[in-house]
Amino acid sequence: MAKRDYYEVLGVERGVSEAELKKAYRRLAMKHHPDRNPDDKASEEKFKEANEAYEVLSDASKRSAYDQYGHAGVDPQMGGGGGFGGGGANFSDIFGDVFSDFFGGGRGGGSRGGAQRGSDLRYTLELDLEEAVRGTTVTIRVPTLVNCKPCDGSGAKKGTSPVTCTTCGGIGQVRMQQGFFSVQQTCPRCHGNGKMITDPCGSCHGQGRVEESKTLSVKVPAGVDTGDRIRLSGEGEAGSMGGPAGDLYVVVNVREHAIFQRDGKHLYCEVPISFADAALGGELEVPTLDGRVKLKIPEGTQTGKLFRLRGKGVAPVRGGGAGDLLCKVAVETPVNLDKRQRELLDEFRKSLEGDSSHSPKASGWFDGVKRFFGDI
Repeated sequence: MAKRDYYEVLGVERGVSEAELKKAYRRLAMKHHPDRNPDDKASEEKFKEANEAYEVLSDASKRSAYDQYGHAGVDPQMGGGGGFGGGGANFSDIFGDVFSDFFGGGRGGGSRGGAQRGSDLRYTLELDLEEAVRGTTVTIRVPTLVNCKPCDGSGAKKGTSPVTCTTCGGIGQVRMQQGFFSVQQTCPRCHGNGKMITDPCGSCHGQGRVEESKTLSVKVPAGVDTGDRIRLSGEGEAGSMGGPAGDLYVVVNVREHAIFQRDGKHLYCEVPISFADAALGGELEVPTLDGRVKLKIPEGTQTGKLFRLRGKGVAPVRGGGAGDLLCKVAVETPVNLDKRQRELLDEFRKSLEGDSSHSPKASGWFDGVKRFFGDI
C-alpha cells in the first residue's frame, strides 16, 4: 500500500514552520494515542502514521531529502536516510519534545545531572522616611545556604568523590515506558544529579551546602520608596554541584511618618492654625525634611486650603526634579475657654449677626438648603 504524503498526514502545507508542524502533530498524537483509544486499530495506525511523518519533517536534513525525492529520499530500503524506527530520533525522543510544553522542562521534564543555580532570596528592609529620601547605607544579616567549606560544596567526605549513579548511568534521567507511551523522568536515586555520594561529608551530611547568616552592607540610593528593590548579585543561596549562587533582592518598606505622608515625589502634611490666625492672617513656621520654613497665611484662610512649597518634596530615585511639600490648613476651634474669652467670643458673634458678607460659604449653603426644601 502506497504511503500517504507526510504533509497530508499532518494536515499542513509545505513550507510550514517548525512550531506549526509540532502543533499539528501534537493535535493528532493526542487524538489517536492508543491509551485514549484502546483496541482501536484504525486510531493506532493513524498514530503510527503521524509519528513517522513528524519524525521525518521535524528533522531538517530528512525534510530536505523528502521535499526533493519524496519517500524514496528517506526510506532506508530505497537507499534513503533512515525512515521511522531507523537511524533518526526514536519515538520517545519525538514524543518528549512535543509534550515538553506540558511537562515544563524539555525532554523528561527535569534537568540532567550537573550544576544548578542557587535560589534567589528576598529581604524586607524597613526604613524611616528621612533615610529613604536622603539615602543611607545599612548593615543586614541574611540567613542563607552557603557552600560547605570542608567538602568545597561536593557533599562528599574530604579525600573522596561522588560516584556515577548506577540506576541512570550518570544521565540523571530514567525512561518509563508503557505501550507506545514513553517519557523520561528524573532519576529517583540521584535526583537528577547523575552522581551518588557513598561517603558523605560530616559537616553538610552530603548536601554540599550549610545554613549560615551572612552580614552584608547595602547602599540605599536617595529617593527610594516602598516596593522598590535593590538587587545584590550573587548574594542569594549557593548553587549545588558547583552552580552559581542566586541573587538577593532587598525590598524597601518605608515606615509611616509622624508628620508627613508621601505620594510619589510629593509630601503632604496638615498644619493646624488658630481661629484668629485664619481670620486675621499671620506667619507660621512649618517643618520640612530640610528644616523649618516660614509660611505666610493670608487673612480669611479656610480649613482645607493647600499651600505648596515647591522643591521641598522628594527627588525620585530614577531621576528628575524634586517634588513639592503641600501643607493643608486645619483651622482649630478653641477649647477650655475662661469666662472673659467666652464673653469676647459672644460679643464677636453678636457683631456678625445680620451680616452674611462675613460668611459667604455659610450663606450659600443655607440658600441651597432653602431651595432644596422648597422643591420638596
